[in-house]
Amino acid sequence: MTEPARQMVDWDFAVRLGAKIAGNGPAVDRAEGEAVVAELRTDAARATGLVREFTGLDAPEDTAPVLVVDRAGWVRANADAFARVLAPIVDTLIRKRPPTGVTRAVGAKVTGAEVGGLLGFLSSKVLGQFDPFHDPHGRLLLVAPNVVHVERELSVDPTDFRLWVCLHEETHRVQFTATPWLRDHLFAEVRALADTMDLPSLLEDGLPRAIEAIKGNGNLLDAVSSPEQREIMDRVTGVMSLLEGHADVVMDGVGPAVIPTVTTIRAAFDRRRQGVGTLDRILRRLLGLEQKMAQYRDGAGFVRGVVDKVGMSEFNAVFAAPENLPSKEEIHHPKRWIKRVLA
Repeated sequence: MTEPARQMVDWDFAVRLGAKIAGNGPAVDRAEGEAVVAELRTDAARATGLVREFTGLDAPEDTAPVLVVDRAGWVRANADAFARVLAPIVDTLIRKRPPTGVTRAVGAKVTGAEVGGLLGFLSSKVLGQFDPFHDPHGRLLLVAPNVVHVERELSVDPTDFRLWVCLHEETHRVQFTATPWLRDHLFAEVRALADTMDLPSLLEDGLPRAIEAIKGNGNLLDAVSSPEQREIMDRVTGVMSLLEGHADVVMDGVGPAVIPTVTTIRAAFDRRRQGVGTLDRILRRLLGLEQKMAQYRDGAGFVRGVVDKVGMSEFNAVFAAPENLPSKEEIHHPKRWIKRVLA
């Protein structure tokens, strides 16, 4: 982490606060906890071959470690990931208006609290995650207490549910390790976003726009972004929709052969994705998580639309080069991507 990044965000404070907000999750005795961790590790290893066979993507073995973590561990891992991804943006902002004295100390604590609060909230929602920016080749995180919590909440078969989750997350590991340029491409988009940042403008009218977004039940990220930034975010949205939708298609495509209750799990999980209460729905919308849910749905529709027309082998051209990635518009119109890339 660069020194400017530390000046902007108190990451240690963010981790402490996030872990406190996260809590411990469901009550699990030592023996059951160890069994859950062991099963998730086994399922992650098993999923590698299943994903390769279904997708045709060949990812090198053992290039990205699998970590089974608790909520506090997920907070720590994502604070590190946030620091790495946000570093270009933070460096740009500080070059334009360096913080000094009390402003620097107080500002770092405030932003640390904001990041910690966000991570603490999200830590109870995430079942697993592939972090592509962890050196050298990324790492796969599986959040054991959340897996246990959701399988109990949905009353689904634990053995089936754990493998189902691992299929989704392992697909992300395969996407990035079979396509080495993908990580650098996403990071380049972050740097491009950093180049558009204008701290004085953000400070002067970013807050009023954010307040209007809250009043209108809008999205905070959209509220404080410029047209140029939204153009970059549209490109990123296209990529993330592809990756999330592809993982959903894989987990459901592989599922029937190895997970007897996959249909029941999918139906119950889709109901859960809608949010469990009014406050939860509001927070999801403000933080852009509603868009995340749309990415699963839209991306899966794109993948199925292409595969149904040309097959999985031809679909894999999407991973051949950055220019083959679908735009946000093409995600909704698979035939346009087919015409542009495969014609």
